[in-house]
Amino acid sequence: MERTTDVPENLVPSAEQDRANDYDGFAEAYSAENEDNLVNAYYERPAMVALAGDVTGRRILDAGCGSGPLSATLRERGAVVTGIDASAGMLALARRRLGDDADLHVVDLSDPLPFADGAFDDVVASLVLHYLEDWGPTLAELRRVLRPGGRLIASVDHPFVAYTFQDPRPDYFATTSYTFDWTLDGKPFPMRLWRKPLHAMTDAFTAAGFRLSVISEPQPDPAARELFPDGFHDLSTRTTFLFFVVEVAPSAAGADG
Repeated sequence: MERTTDVPENLVPSAEQDRANDYDGFAEAYSAENEDNLVNAYYERPAMVALAGDVTGRRILDAGCGSGPLSATLRERGAVVTGIDASAGMLALARRRLGDDADLHVVDLSDPLPFADGAFDDVVASLVLHYLEDWGPTLAELRRVLRPGGRLIASVDHPFVAYTFQDPRPDYFATTSYTFDWTLDGKPFPMRLWRKPLHAMTDAFTAAGFRLSVISEPQPDPAARELFPDGFHDLSTRTTFLFFVVEVAPSAAGADG
């Protein structure tokens, strides 16, 4: 699930944590904000697309697809895309964008995936893993549904961002949760995310059977310089998101699935 801001605004009282991350409650406002803003449209999504490279004919699972902007771009580039998300409201918007024949499923990434072993060439997980305290079961399932030689392309909050903006600052080396408000259409929506140190992320990938191919801290799309002059400078000079490409080892026979 892509997000629309990278800096926590107002810390959320602990009593409100139980109703955090209610994407159904703000799907329309979220999707509209996400469509053409600086952070998502000119930074995170272009970086994901660049890391994916040539996707012509590739079977791609968009894990946490939200309203489908990344799915749409990958499909336009020739991929065969399946989208999953825990929010039925977000998937309704994705179906509106992608068409009635789009392959979309309501699936929580904490649960087993309803796909066969080796069903996909790639998985894209755009700003979604940081909603999970324990990456292990989810990464194991993503590994299972990838063919030998397949890739997981993921973006997450940069671990230093959450560490910097929490007060008091947590133990950097611990996995800690933090909550804050997103403001959409002038209304606050409580969110809860999990921050992990970098080594915990890479350890989780390798424990699930992936091998690390790329760690990236990309720059925003140069086209954003004129559209968002103040925000562009800020975004291009500080950490925001962290991107990974991790791979499943080819089979001994070198099969492509």
